[in-house]
Amino acid sequence: MKAMILAAGLGTRLRPLTDDRPKALVAVAGRTLLEIALLRLRSFGVREVIVNTHHYAEMVADYLRAHDNFGMRIEISREEELLDTGGGLKKAGAFFTAGGDSEEPFILHNVDVISSIDLGRMMRFHSERAALATLAVQDRATSRYLLFGQQGQLCGRRTGGSLKTEALTDESRHDEARKAEDGKVEWARPAREAHALGFSGIHVVSPKIFAKMKEEGAFSIIATYMRLAAQGEKIVAFRADEYYWRDLGRPESILEAAQDMVSGRYSMA
Repeated sequence: MKAMILAAGLGTRLRPLTDDRPKALVAVAGRTLLEIALLRLRSFGVREVIVNTHHYAEMVADYLRAHDNFGMRIEISREEELLDTGGGLKKAGAFFTAGGDSEEPFILHNVDVISSIDLGRMMRFHSERAALATLAVQDRATSRYLLFGQQGQLCGRRTGGSLKTEALTDESRHDEARKAEDGKVEWARPAREAHALGFSGIHVVSPKIFAKMKEEGAFSIIATYMRLAAQGEKIVAFRADEYYWRDLGRPESILEAAQDMVSGRYSMA
């Protein structure tokens, strides 16, 4: 099983912790974010991983060598210019398709999130629904929501506000709202009722997506999902409400996560 860890960001929200290191090497309770992500993936059977890097890229490579790649086959995808989540995945496409078009889905995981999400269950969910991509989501407050219809398929996104459910009664709005603005909704497809959920930064993706990624340069994978959803592709929600999850994008979040580990609220086991 293969995975990609998205670790190329500058980690500006984590300053001053990232003044002298990449965010992947920021430590929580003595373990780096990269180690936590790798060990979680390994525990679910992942043995081959590609990690994208940019900020202090050589430090990541040296760290992995010093730890014998944590017993995994790990490649580095170095980005001279940041490519965002979609561009970064596209650049790493050959890692997942080498030797022919593989049918086995892979995991895409942000380096700066920790969770107890059952990745094995998520993989099975993805396969049972024959989805192009499956996104782990939760019913929680966030500044950016993804909208899913009654069948759990991506139908839009919203920025700002505290909306939990957006009722759609006029399908013409699907064509009118094409650009997301603060507090506004961008629709990919019509839906009678759309549930607004927070995305966890963890995906299961079919390698078939690479043939469908028409965007170039730096771009968000969510923008690609929106375009593909509008074309009828199955981008589905995996509800992960019962699992622990934390975004580690800020120094205070690192401290809170460390406390959760000490208290037993979160365990890597």
